[in-house]
Amino acid sequence: MTTPLNPRFNFVGIVSGDLTASLDFYRLLGVDIPQPAAGEDHVDVTFDNGMHLAFDTVELIKSIHPQWKQPTDSHRIAIAWQLDTPAQVDELYQRMADAGFGSVAPWDAPWGQRYACLRDPDGNSVDLYAWSPSDGEK
Repeated sequence: MTTPLNPRFNFVGIVSGDLTASLDFYRLLGVDIPQPAAGEDHVDVTFDNGMHLAFDTVELIKSIHPQWKQPTDSHRIAIAWQLDTPAQVDELYQRMADAGFGSVAPWDAPWGQRYACLRDPDGNSVDLYAWSPSDGEK
């Protein structure tokens, strides 16, 4: 009999072509990211819920996976950030759009959320959402 496995999702890694620009973007978004030491090619943030968000340079990833190639056609994933209210989605989207990161302006999605999409400096989709008051969290 095999022992049941219990995989737990707790880590997102972002490969960055410009580590400084990526860290600045996520700081503007509101993530508390430590200042890396000069020449550091990896930065890791641990959130209160135990989730990790890591940033790696292209050079580091290529040293680990020599065959790795940067996607060039479009993003492969979206990273979504939940806010408390629909108004906060609008406010944060506007702040990020004013800094040049807007992609899809906020809208009321049919699944009951106020939703918006940003693009980080590496082209990743970074989404913002809040449950509409009438729908509550699903």
